[in-house]
Amino acid sequence: MSTLELVSKSRCFKGEVHKYSHYSTATKGKMAFNIFLPDAALSKSERVPVLYFLSGLTCNEDNMVTKAGALPYLSDEKVALVTPDTSPRGSGINGEEGDWELGTGAGFYVDATQEPWNSSYNMYSYVQIELQNLVNECFFVDGLRVAIFGHSMGGHGALVLSMRNPGHYKSVSAFAPICHPSLSDWGRKQFTAYLGENEKEWSKYDATELVKGYNGPMLPVLIDQGAADQFYSAKQLLTSHFVVAAESRACVNLQSNIRPGYDHSYWFIQSFVKDHISFHVKYLKGE
Repeated sequence: MSTLELVSKSRCFKGEVHKYSHYSTATKGKMAFNIFLPDAALSKSERVPVLYFLSGLTCNEDNMVTKAGALPYLSDEKVALVTPDTSPRGSGINGEEGDWELGTGAGFYVDATQEPWNSSYNMYSYVQIELQNLVNECFFVDGLRVAIFGHSMGGHGALVLSMRNPGHYKSVSAFAPICHPSLSDWGRKQFTAYLGENEKEWSKYDATELVKGYNGPMLPVLIDQGAADQFYSAKQLLTSHFVVAAESRACVNLQSNIRPGYDHSYWFIQSFVKDHISFHVKYLKGE
C-alpha cells in the first residue's frame, strides 16, 4: 500500500479537510486527493459512509471542496467525501500539455491501451481500485457504504464506474455528465487517443452503451442538467441518449432534471448539491 503524505489539514464545519499525496502504482507517479472527514470518523467513534466526487476537464482535486458548497451538508449527515485529481500530472508524455481536452486534467477515467498514454493514464483503475483501497485502509470509513457522483467528464466517470461495478455503489449522480462519448466530440477525440480506433472498445467507457446492457442490482441514478449549458446546446453531453436508454432498464431507477437558466459552471453545482447529497444519504443510510 502507498504511503500517504499529509499536505494540509483544515478544520471545516464538524470535521476536517485533509489533502494527501502519494505514489500511485496505477499512474506510475504522484497523485493527490482531498478527503473530508466528519468528527465521527476522526474520533473513530463511528465508521462513516463515503462519497466520491469526480471532477471535469481542466479541474483537479480542489475544485469540489472549495467551490461546490457541499461540506456543511456532508458534515451534518456524517458522510466522508473523497475528491481525486482528474489525471496524472508531469508524466513526461509528449502531448500531455497544451491541449485542455487531452492529457493533463483530461484523464477521462479510462485505462488507456494506446501508447504513449497507457504508461500512466489509468484513471479508471486508480479511482476504482487503488484509491478506494487506500481510503478504506487509512481512514475510519465504511467501505461497504459507498456512493459516487461527478461533473461533466467526472459525471461520465461516475456513471461508468457505477455500471461497470454492479452493487459496489449504493447510488450514483451527475451534474451535466458527458453521457454518450462515443458519439460526441468530447469523447471521440479522447477515446481515439487513449483507447485506439476500434470503437467497440469504447463502449466499456460509454455510459449510454453500458446502461443498455446493465443487469445488476437496482441502481439509483440522479442527473441534473442545466438548460443554458453551452456544452449541452453544442451536443457535447447528449444527456437525452442516456435518459432514453436508462428508462428501458427495469434495474435502473433514474431521476433526471433539466434546470432552466443554469449553465455548466460550479454555480450550477452549488445550486443543487444539497439535493444530490440528500439523494445519496437516502441510499447510503438506508433511509
